[in-house]
Amino acid sequence: MSTGKRPLIGVTGADKRFPVSWWFIRWALSRVGADAVYMTPRRSHIPQHLDGVIISGGDDIDPGLYLPDHDDTAPLDRSRDEFEIRVLEQIMPTRKPVLGICRGAQLMNVVLGGTLYTDLRPFRRLTSNRRMLLPRKHLQVDAGTLLESILQAQHCRINSLHHQAIRDLGQGLKISGRDRDAIVQAVENPDHPFRVGVQWHPEYLPQQRPQLRLFQQLVDTAKAL
Repeated sequence: MSTGKRPLIGVTGADKRFPVSWWFIRWALSRVGADAVYMTPRRSHIPQHLDGVIISGGDDIDPGLYLPDHDDTAPLDRSRDEFEIRVLEQIMPTRKPVLGICRGAQLMNVVLGGTLYTDLRPFRRLTSNRRMLLPRKHLQVDAGTLLESILQAQHCRINSLHHQAIRDLGQGLKISGRDRDAIVQAVENPDHPFRVGVQWHPEYLPQQRPQLRLFQQLVDTAKAL
């Protein structure tokens, strides 16, 4: 794209009256020099001129997408699953940047053939399964990863709003961060300019410059393509 133009980033989400996550993500993208368009199952038009995509957080992904015999145990949004899968299938053959946040990271993994843990409680030993907006969980970042270069650290504090996580990795993905229970907190594709999934919510940590750099790197990548 032209270096003088603000990139347009598509942000997916749910059809909610008060889409708080969307407001925070739009603000973060504005701070780093990008425009944003909100895309939901009801606002399902995918602009052809998108320069990148963020798949945001929300309800659990339908376990039937990766565990055909699994019973439904949590709120699901199948119309959102279908819509976001379509978005990912459209953008993934390109080099355009993709950031998956929480369920977005999980869905990206599933679309690439991976699986999820549907309930993390049996695996918690050193960390809490309690949902928290404040950065109370410890992230250990793998050395030599894109995530390390973005955060400029191998350790930091993150928030946690999930009870599921990546189990088997999707095609092309590698782990770039875990918590103290070795549960996957971040993945990336080292062969792609920016294809990153994070289990936490960087949009709710605007006071932390390293978290804002996730959005900055996505926008910088979009500008460079």
